[in-house]
Amino acid sequence: MHELSLMMTVIETVEKYAEENKIDKVESLTLQIGELCSVIPAYVEECFPFAAKGSLLEGADLVIETIAATLKCKACGCEFSDKKNCPSCGGTDLTVMAGREFYIKEIAV
Repeated sequence: MHELSLMMTVIETVEKYAEENKIDKVESLTLQIGELCSVIPAYVEECFPFAAKGSLLEGADLVIETIAATLKCKACGCEFSDKKNCPSCGGTDLTVMAGREFYIKEIAV
């Protein structure tokens, strides 16, 4: 479960930001996680309290927003989601346009 180490890194990043901006308590943290990202949101939610223990984020709310997968067919240019083949031409040579992201979107203090 790499989500715990990822959340430890997120906590460190937020604490560094908080220190630089003289923030002493974080009320909530909003993350954006793409559907195609190798991070499982349920695992992030599960390990967040353990990663946040003893930090400025202890007791903070965690909000996770999902970024939908968007694919683009290289053959015809059609953009779509939730399919393995292009719904327009059946093509399989696809480019991922969105869905691999992992962002810290908001730190509420």
